[in-house]
Amino acid sequence: MEVKADGGAFVEFSGSDLPELLKVYYKRLFPFHHFYRWLSYGNVSKTYFLHREFSFTLKDDIYVRYQSFKDQAEMEREIQKMLPYKIDIGAVYTLKPKEHKAVKATAFQPLEKELVFDIDMTDYDDVRTCCSGAGICVKCWPLMKVAVRIIDLALKDDFGFSHCLWVYSGRRGVHCWVCDDTARKLSSTARSAIAEYLSVVKGGESQVRKVQLHSPLHPSLQRAEEIVKDKFKKLALENQDILGMPEQAEKVLALIPDTTIQDEVRQRWSKTHRVTSEHRWEDVVATLKSASGSHNKWKLNICLTEIMFQYIYPRLDVNVSKGINHLLKSPFCVHPKTGRVCVPFDADNVETFDPFAVPTISQLCYELDQVESGKRADWRTTSLKKSVDVFARFLQHMEKSWSPKRKAAQDASGEW
Repeated sequence: MEVKADGGAFVEFSGSDLPELLKVYYKRLFPFHHFYRWLSYGNVSKTYFLHREFSFTLKDDIYVRYQSFKDQAEMEREIQKMLPYKIDIGAVYTLKPKEHKAVKATAFQPLEKELVFDIDMTDYDDVRTCCSGAGICVKCWPLMKVAVRIIDLALKDDFGFSHCLWVYSGRRGVHCWVCDDTARKLSSTARSAIAEYLSVVKGGESQVRKVQLHSPLHPSLQRAEEIVKDKFKKLALENQDILGMPEQAEKVLALIPDTTIQDEVRQRWSKTHRVTSEHRWEDVVATLKSASGSHNKWKLNICLTEIMFQYIYPRLDVNVSKGINHLLKSPFCVHPKTGRVCVPFDADNVETFDPFAVPTISQLCYELDQVESGKRADWRTTSLKKSVDVFARFLQHMEKSWSPKRKAAQDASGEW
C-alpha cells in the first residue's frame, strides 16, 4: 500500500480479485437508488423501467442480453447474484426484453432511449504522439476535455437540450447521455442527423485531410473555433509536439491544399534554427498569410482552422449515437482492466476532472474497511461520494423540469 499526496492510501487493483471485490461493490457501494431514479424517469409510465433492456458481461466474457427488471429491488437482487463485470444499458422496448423470445420479432421493437455519444481516445491516435491505443496521459487527456466542452455546448445551445449526463468510461474515453424527454423519443433518422451535425473530423487512417470547412463558418463551428484556437498551442504544439519531428511535420504540411506553399514552408524551416513546434507553426501561419494573393485565397484563409480542427476537434463514434437499440456501458460500472469506476462528472467543471484520481474498486473496498466498526459504511463513507453527489445533482436538476403531473406521480410512488 502506498500513501497518496493528499494523505490517503493508494491500493493497487488486481483483476484476479475482481469477483470478490464485486460482491462488496454491488452489496455496499453501487448507488442503486439513484440509478433506479434515473432510469425510471419519475415513473410517469409504469412500464418504462420494466421494458428497459440491460445487458451483462459476466466473468470469462459470458454475454447475457435482454435482461429486464420490474423494480429496483429485483434489479439489485439479480446484479448481486450475477456479479456482472460490465453492465450495458439499452432501449425501452414495446415489451419486456426478457420475454422477447416468446413473441414475434415485429412485436418487439425499441421505442425510446437516451441520445448517447461515445468519444474514445483511440480515435485520436493519428494525432497523438504521447500515447496510442488504450493508453492515456496528462498530455493527451486534455483532448477529452475539449471534446466535452464543444459537444456539451452544441447540445445545449444548438439543440436546446438541458440534461446531459457525462460519464468517464473507466479507461480512455467519455460517454454522454442526453436524457431530455425529446431526446429519448428521437427517431434513428433524427439521431443520425444530430451525430452528423456534430461530426467534423471524418475519414479513416488512409484519409489525409479529415476536415473540410466552408467560409463563413456555421455559428456552431465559430463557437468551437474559439475553444480550439485557445487550446491549440498547449494541446497540439506543446503537448503533442506535432511539428517537432519530420514525419509529424509532413503530416501537417499535407493538410495545406497547395504544394507550392508547402514547399515555401519547408524552405522557411530549412533556413532557420527555429525548430520548436510553436516556432514552426508561426512559419506556417506567416507563409499562408503572405500567400493571400493566391487564387486559392479562400481555401488558404480557412486552412489554418481546418488544421487546428483536425488536431483538436472532437471525434465521435457516430454509430453509437444513431441506433435506438445500441447498448452503452452504464454509469458506475467497474472497468475490468483498470478497476476504475465509470463515474459521472460535471461538464461545467471538466477542466478539474482528473481520470487518474478516479477511485478503483480496490480503493473503495479498502476505504470501507477503514470505517469504524458499528458505523454505517457505504458509498457515503468513501471517495465515491463525490461522483454520486454529481449524479444526484443531475437528477435533481432534471426533476425540476418535470410537469406538476409527473412530479405528483413520482411523489405518489414513494421511490424518490
